[in-house]
Amino acid sequence: ARALTPQTAETDAIRFLVGTQSLRYDNQIHIIDFDDENNIINKNVLLHQVGEIWHISTSPADKGVLATCYNKTSDTKVMTCAAVWRMPKELESGSHESPDDSSSNTQTLELLCHLDNTAHGNMACVMWEPMGDGKKIISLADNNILLWDLQECSSQAVLSSSTALEGKGQLKFTSGRWSPHHNCTQIATANDTTVRGWDTRSMRQIYCIENAHGQLVRDLDFNPNKQYYLASCGDDCKVKFWDTRNVTEPVKTLEEHSHWVWNVRYNHSHDQLILTGSSDSRVILSNMVSISSEPFGHMVDDDELSDQEDQHQEEKIKEPLQDSVIATYEEHEDSVYAVEWSSADPWLFASLSYDGRLVINRVPRALKYHILL
Repeated sequence: ARALTPQTAETDAIRFLVGTQSLRYDNQIHIIDFDDENNIINKNVLLHQVGEIWHISTSPADKGVLATCYNKTSDTKVMTCAAVWRMPKELESGSHESPDDSSSNTQTLELLCHLDNTAHGNMACVMWEPMGDGKKIISLADNNILLWDLQECSSQAVLSSSTALEGKGQLKFTSGRWSPHHNCTQIATANDTTVRGWDTRSMRQIYCIENAHGQLVRDLDFNPNKQYYLASCGDDCKVKFWDTRNVTEPVKTLEEHSHWVWNVRYNHSHDQLILTGSSDSRVILSNMVSISSEPFGHMVDDDELSDQEDQHQEEKIKEPLQDSVIATYEEHEDSVYAVEWSSADPWLFASLSYDGRLVINRVPRALKYHILL
């Protein structure tokens, strides 16, 4: 397995979706519910018979709707296609009853529509408009950016605009993210060693970070609380943080992994917390305070302090907090292809390695209280 996503529209139950990559069997989507009171994982399985799942994403507005990018073999060619699906009604919100593992109750996804890519090439990923009503999605297909409008009940996808990467050679997007800032009018894409920003209204390029990494850029993520801030990671084993207003140099670089970094994710509530997953089989949780939205910690109310304390406190506030690696998780024995924060619990995250192992972890309690108190 290499596809993992939180169920974005679900903000009460802790829930992740995993897509499998099996050549021999019908592929599946596993709905993983974590019951954090009893520390139990429950799962439901949905059949995804069309092919191996390379990417999965969920609607921000409708718990039951998701999109997958999957491999389809026709004649001798393998195409990566994309489609929008609905899960059965009874599985839409987090349930704590685990079904019997008998094969008779495996249910199938309902196909809502295909994102037709016959003219555009292989689909790399599908991104939903972050704050939207679940009707706007962007897909990246080879060197094309395609903006789709999902019509009523999402049963039809209409291509509303598109643009293509110009240049020499076989240009292909590897990944992209839709920015939650600027009224959701910007996306960032990665192709080869370059990161580009695009305006979704004009489909024009607005910034370009050439040679953002020494090798292929694998993933991107926007800081949810600070506009203009973007993280990227890649095959040079590095994670870099950028201010898109000045792209000549990264603001910070993390060099903790010893192999390709596949995934980087900002915590949705506390943007100093950064998760990365790599083919070195490790997941690293970093505390990037200096470039977060609270680089100096919480301000203390002046009235509460005596003069001496006041002076001491002011000195303390002025010093930026130190960036550090909080924890390295080594429960995986294979490449970690995906890490994701829960959309319901900001202190909880999941990681997925190629051997199909899903691990759920919490931010260490001491750090949690340090951030909160």
